[in-house]
Amino acid sequence: MGSPIKANPAACRWSLALGLAIALFPARGLAQNQTTAGEFFVDPPTLVSLGFEWRIAGDDNRNARVEVTYRQRGEREWHRALPLLRLQQESVTGGVLRDGGGHYFRYVAPNMFAGSILNLQPGTEYECHFVLSDPDGVKGAAERTVRVTTRNEPQPAEGGHVYHVYPFGYGGPKQEPAFTGLMAAYYLGAEESDHSNAMPPRVRPGDIILVHAGVYQDHRFVYGGFDRTIAAYGTPFDGTYYLTQSGTPEKPIVVKAAGDGEAIFDGDGCQNLFNLMAANYNYFEGITVRNTNVAFLLGIKNIAGASGFTLKHSRIEDVGRAVEDDWSGSKDFYLADNVFIGRHDPNRLQSWWTPAVWAKFPGYPALITSEYAIKIYGQGHVVAYNYVANWHDGIDIATYGDPDGTPNERRDRVPVSIDFYNNDIYNVADNCIEADGGAHNIRVFRNRCFNSAGGALSAQPTFGGPLYFYQNLVYNTTTGGPLKLIDTPAGVLVYQNTFIGQGRLMGPASNVHFLNNLILGDGWADPVLNLRTFTNYSSSDYNGFRPNPGTQDAFEWNSPNFGVAKDFEGQLVARHFRSLQEYSEATKQEQHSVLVDYDIFLKARMPDKSDPQRLYNPEDFDFRLKPGSRAVDAGVILPTINDDFTGRAPDLGAYEGDRPPTQYGPRSAPQGAPDSSAPRSLTGPLSRP
Repeated sequence: MGSPIKANPAACRWSLALGLAIALFPARGLAQNQTTAGEFFVDPPTLVSLGFEWRIAGDDNRNARVEVTYRQRGEREWHRALPLLRLQQESVTGGVLRDGGGHYFRYVAPNMFAGSILNLQPGTEYECHFVLSDPDGVKGAAERTVRVTTRNEPQPAEGGHVYHVYPFGYGGPKQEPAFTGLMAAYYLGAEESDHSNAMPPRVRPGDIILVHAGVYQDHRFVYGGFDRTIAAYGTPFDGTYYLTQSGTPEKPIVVKAAGDGEAIFDGDGCQNLFNLMAANYNYFEGITVRNTNVAFLLGIKNIAGASGFTLKHSRIEDVGRAVEDDWSGSKDFYLADNVFIGRHDPNRLQSWWTPAVWAKFPGYPALITSEYAIKIYGQGHVVAYNYVANWHDGIDIATYGDPDGTPNERRDRVPVSIDFYNNDIYNVADNCIEADGGAHNIRVFRNRCFNSAGGALSAQPTFGGPLYFYQNLVYNTTTGGPLKLIDTPAGVLVYQNTFIGQGRLMGPASNVHFLNNLILGDGWADPVLNLRTFTNYSSSDYNGFRPNPGTQDAFEWNSPNFGVAKDFEGQLVARHFRSLQEYSEATKQEQHSVLVDYDIFLKARMPDKSDPQRLYNPEDFDFRLKPGSRAVDAGVILPTINDDFTGRAPDLGAYEGDRPPTQYGPRSAPQGAPDSSAPRSLTGPLSRP
């Protein structure tokens, strides 16, 4: 027998430590397919949506799933929702620095699931159940149940003080307590002098300021206000109303039209009329704002900002920006039922790019006289039922850059849980809606976009997602196309939309999925779908396509080699196809998709490419489907989006069967708005067919 081998204590300790290190920190390339459940987060709720995030470890082979069910409190039956979207280190490296220094977006999505329960009821408590499964096993708690309540629409509170504001020179009867101008009511006085900011605030949470009919325009260059023949409202020199007192979610500070006629705040050309960066839960309703560059300034990146701002049933016109906020700490805005009219030409579409098409027209490049109606950032915001016309951009999330704290996101500063819905957007030189800069659970749904030059719906970029684009109607997108997916967005879900116009700026992007859409080419460019994706787990099916007749390049699907799940650094393989069948067979996408044409609609036609400046009136079209057309019953069930379908299966596109028409724009006219006989481009959609 040989001599026994003696143990080396030092070697044993080294071997044990190495084994422990391998277990805790597996070598690069060593798959960890089992899923370990991590932290579970509930995003700030909106009125009709709830968002969730579930961090995990492992699942390198991406075969884990999270199924979702929900029910109202007290209800017995559980309902299915869409499963959470799997995120797994998708890379967002867009925004090339002009000095050659790389990219100014350098974001990698966390290893996680995220997603939303959609189309809920406001002010309702829901029980939400999540089940994590993985064929390779789950370590840790595989089920989570949470109770979350959706928000109610903000309303004035009862029991607060009521103050009445009248314009300078008003000579009629007054309700008491009465004040001349807003500042005199909001504060304990107003003065057009060095003492303009010396007055303490009068208002407290729950108070209501009623603004009576008239024009409120300050003579901001007049010192002292001693000439009693000149209006002096207390905003010397810069003309800004600095409103700094905070309300609460239950008791906002309210500035509201009194109901006796149009209450107009005219900025006299000032830079910013209302500055609320230091004030939370201020509420405006029924007023008109005009003649200023920025109507409502709510936040500036890395400086300061507000939460809880509400703007309802108001009219904003002749301004450069209506609502401006790019402060990451802003939360819970509610902007609904307003009319926003910009300074761009109301009679023709203009553009600032693509000179080959637009440079021959007077006014090129289109000046940004009205940059955007709404731009916001933060969490829990709702922008709904607004009419937006004649702008560069319509409604935007701020293109902020990497979320604060990246790569270790600050939970209270990541842009999540933002809803844009039922807005009516008309005549924009760039994008109708920009979801640029959003991270998780961004929902853009049931909006109508007519006449745009730069891409109707934009994700430039999205930081991980999911970003939901669903049930939107887009028409006449000229040189931009319906979708703009550039600067490497990740996590974009494109469901149940009607897009007139084909893909142009679609990628490269990651983790992108198309279902139940109608995409009809309008002759501006080929192909009808040209996704460029870093991830071979992007997908597309159950869609209806109308390629431009005679094209040799009807579809493009450019991705890494099919044997590679994802590749963010290598060259994408370019694939061009003449037909839907050829494309489907080669890529295994669109296994249930169909070819369609404009005759599937009750009343629709292709835009006239020879006249790109022409503005089309939505009321001249009816994009509901003809009974029996190829798009009817051709979709797949998407729980909480189309599970109220009326036939054998859901229809394709934004409209289902004989459901009532979708309400776009304000549900009622703003106080003092022009009557519905005025030209559409100059007013909101004050009546509906």
